[in-house]
Amino acid sequence: MYAHDNLLNEPTFSGHIYWITDSQEFSIHKLQSDIAQALKLDFSCGNDDEKKRAAQLFQTFQKRGSFVLILDDVWKQIDAEKISIPPRRNGCKLVITSRSKEVCHRMGCQRVIKVNTISEQEVWELFLKKLGRVELHPEVEEICKKMVKRCGGLPLALVTLAGSMRGVTDIHEWRDASEELKQSCMGRADMENEVLPILLYSYDRLRDPKLQRCFLYCSLYPEDYPIGKDKLIENFISEELMDRRLSWRAENDQGYAILNQLERACLLERVSGSDGFLKLRDVIRDMALWITKDNCTYMVKAGLHLREIPDVQEWTEDLDKISLMNNSIEEISIGMSPNCPQLSTLILSKNPLKSIPDCFFMQMRGLRTLNLSGTSIQYLPHSISDLMNLRTLLLRRCFNLKTVPTLEKLKLLTRLDLANTKIEELPDGVESLTNLKVLDLVRTSLSMIPTGVLHSLSLLQQLRLPIHTRVPIEEVLSLQQLEDFLWQR
Repeated sequence: MYAHDNLLNEPTFSGHIYWITDSQEFSIHKLQSDIAQALKLDFSCGNDDEKKRAAQLFQTFQKRGSFVLILDDVWKQIDAEKISIPPRRNGCKLVITSRSKEVCHRMGCQRVIKVNTISEQEVWELFLKKLGRVELHPEVEEICKKMVKRCGGLPLALVTLAGSMRGVTDIHEWRDASEELKQSCMGRADMENEVLPILLYSYDRLRDPKLQRCFLYCSLYPEDYPIGKDKLIENFISEELMDRRLSWRAENDQGYAILNQLERACLLERVSGSDGFLKLRDVIRDMALWITKDNCTYMVKAGLHLREIPDVQEWTEDLDKISLMNNSIEEISIGMSPNCPQLSTLILSKNPLKSIPDCFFMQMRGLRTLNLSGTSIQYLPHSISDLMNLRTLLLRRCFNLKTVPTLEKLKLLTRLDLANTKIEELPDGVESLTNLKVLDLVRTSLSMIPTGVLHSLSLLQQLRLPIHTRVPIEEVLSLQQLEDFLWQR
């Protein structure tokens, strides 16, 4: 990043410096899209042809004259021609950073520069700073230095290790932690990245299963994605990842306490300039995905610019959570019916998805959370009405959605979000949702709530309505557990 900032002031390149972060989830389509975004280039509408996209990129680069393109954190060899980076010429530079010297050689780098780790003194100072600048007993200090040495001068490993040990004072706990770290690094020596065993040790030291569950849930979001704290806590509650509390406020407080603990452990970090958003560093997300792959229960293909839904063969019977959010999926093939009896969470949000075949959910009877928010869905398949284990149905910002099939059988549903849809009437069967705790209908065209509906929703804790909606106020007042009632324009 320091080199990038210096290059911006270099007159040779006229400010044409482009920094693109690659990832393990590499695809030509994704990299082309990321470069186009950096160039402020709009691909032709619906253009999914890699060769045509490459031609557009090539022409744009040619017009820029001198430029530097930095591809950061490259894991695999990239064919520059497929992306259409112009061939080497005066004034045009391609710079890659990689943890693998072999990748640099395969890509024909003219010069390979090894970036050294920070000095021993800098390592120690950084560790103490993140630990909290506490006074260390001489024996503890000796243990610390051995643990720090295992980090090999890698700043992220140091920061995460210090975060996991912050507040520990007992010599026995320090000795135990040192032995645990030693065993972790020895037992995972075959892992593909030397920093991952140390990060995994920090994950193991969370101890509390609910902290670990909530941390792993964050890996369902795309790489470098700013995750809103409030929405994340809502999902923790919906997914039942935390301890149960009697009120929404108490559960919300518990969620914030968990996020603070994960942040103090340096497994989550604040998005710069915004206290309300968190993110996972790319290496920490890689570690989280590595953990989930170990038990094969997550399929995460979020933010990869996918145009098609994964093949049915990838939807295995043991999957628990699937995230396909932030892609370019427009349709699901007619007749597709994945056999996923244990699937509890399916996230398809922020896709231009217009419809779903009725058979799609037929073999997902265990589904508890369905997130279709931000899609172009026009109608829902009737098979949703038979998802009797469903706890959460999220349809926020489905701007084309006018109707929802009957919800009469979904008696376990606790959260229904229809905000920013074209809903004009409550879906049939809402009065049967006796376990409903959250009902969000803001920015809809809902004209009224029929008499008797709210009276049957006795567990409701949050109710959000458009300001023009007529509502029997006496029924609202009778909701003893209601903590958040909002009329919003």
